[in-house]
Amino acid sequence: MNNDTILRISHISKKYPGVLALNDVSFDVKKGQIHALMGENGAGKSTLIKIISGAIQPSGGSVIINDTEYKSLTPALSSQLGIGVIYQEFNNVPSLSVVENVFLGKKIGGRFCPDQKLMNQKAQEIFDKLGVNIPLDIQTRRLSPAQQQIVEIARALSSDVKVLIMDEPSASLAMAEVERMLRIVKSLRDEGVSIIYISHRIDEVLDIADTLTILRDGKHIETRPMKGVDRKEIIRLMVGRELNETYPARTTPIGGPILELEGVSGNGVHDISFELKKGEILGLAGLIGAGRTELGKVIFGEAKKDSGTIRYKGKPVDFHSAGQALSSGIGYISENRKEEGVFLNFPVDWNITISALKKNSRYGFVNRKNLEVLADKMVSRFRVKTPSQLQLVRNLSGGNQQKIALAKVLALDTDIIIFDEPTRGIDVGVKQEIYHLMNELIENGVSIIMISSEMEELLGMSDRIVVLHEGRKMGEVMKKDFDQQKILTLASGIALEDKE
Repeated sequence: MNNDTILRISHISKKYPGVLALNDVSFDVKKGQIHALMGENGAGKSTLIKIISGAIQPSGGSVIINDTEYKSLTPALSSQLGIGVIYQEFNNVPSLSVVENVFLGKKIGGRFCPDQKLMNQKAQEIFDKLGVNIPLDIQTRRLSPAQQQIVEIARALSSDVKVLIMDEPSASLAMAEVERMLRIVKSLRDEGVSIIYISHRIDEVLDIADTLTILRDGKHIETRPMKGVDRKEIIRLMVGRELNETYPARTTPIGGPILELEGVSGNGVHDISFELKKGEILGLAGLIGAGRTELGKVIFGEAKKDSGTIRYKGKPVDFHSAGQALSSGIGYISENRKEEGVFLNFPVDWNITISALKKNSRYGFVNRKNLEVLADKMVSRFRVKTPSQLQLVRNLSGGNQQKIALAKVLALDTDIIIFDEPTRGIDVGVKQEIYHLMNELIENGVSIIMISSEMEELLGMSDRIVVLHEGRKMGEVMKKDFDQQKILTLASGIALEDKE
């Protein structure tokens, strides 16, 4: 290997039953560089990083680290060789303190028990290096997502990491928190750490990456320096075609109110009033902790409403469960698809049809033929990439898991769908599909509440935006008045008249 190469992926392949996840992938990672790894969902990114980290074994090829070739790795060996991984889903133990999470699985000082003083000292040194201040003795469950992300980085640095793999590190962070995280990533690079940065956020990659590798359908498409690469070129390499229409136009006329909230409080939100109109996409904006998801769950009956009135189709409703809301025609697609959106250990067809069992049963007997037809229809409609409907959902890409979550809700007749972070962790090609599906739903008479942390998505897809801050409504912005700075000002808790 060249002196400036720290990690080489050499002809790596990985086969699963019915799927070739990686097909002869090769590229180099240089010392002290941020190397962006991009591709659509299902391109093979997650499989590759699991091979590098030792979580799974390749079917062919090798990983070369510091001039030593490894046909396979174990998590312990990978860590020992200086490879650290921060996955999209945090691996902190919520009940343990920050310092205990930083040194999770490591024995620091002391012959029989850890040296707490030494652990505190070393952890503080790492946080000082990162330029952040996080209490060491607080339980990790009490931290914000951004702070939990930093604890994950600190854990990797506690092992003298040489190559840090970051899988969608900004997916659960708000704008200001993303900026701080990116500063930390750049500082690690400047100190000589090599970073493999996986993200669907093209603007982030353009901002921080030195080198770009694109995977498509399990194959290596290109590795090149970032200099001279623009957004359009990245999209073309990822999807293999031009994508010029980011937010598809919508011409469906907006009707009268279908859902009305008046002074609604509960689950951390206070005195919320607004209406959702038929044939409308209503955006819910706000920083992390603003109460967007909490409000969605009150509407859907997953959380208790303490006061106020919700009217659905002109009549007051008080849903006490998600089942009641679903049977009445209101669906909810969770931001946490792995825990709340799909059943990972069950097959595709079971996930799609589970919500429609009652609708397709009579006298206690399930009409299996109807369910098979329904599953076929949904897989085709949503273009789910799966070798078969018997494939476990956990083996699908994130974008296809999101499609399954959507199909499960639409297997019932719904008038309103609450989309919570509909495109989080999804590549640009699948985003386009989701946006077109949302427009198709609107054309078919469905109304949508869209909770999103993506400002461009909110501005591009919404007909109107309601902005929350710390559980309260700060304002409502009509499409003709859409302005990013205006929405961020409201999301920060500053009323527009106060600013003026």
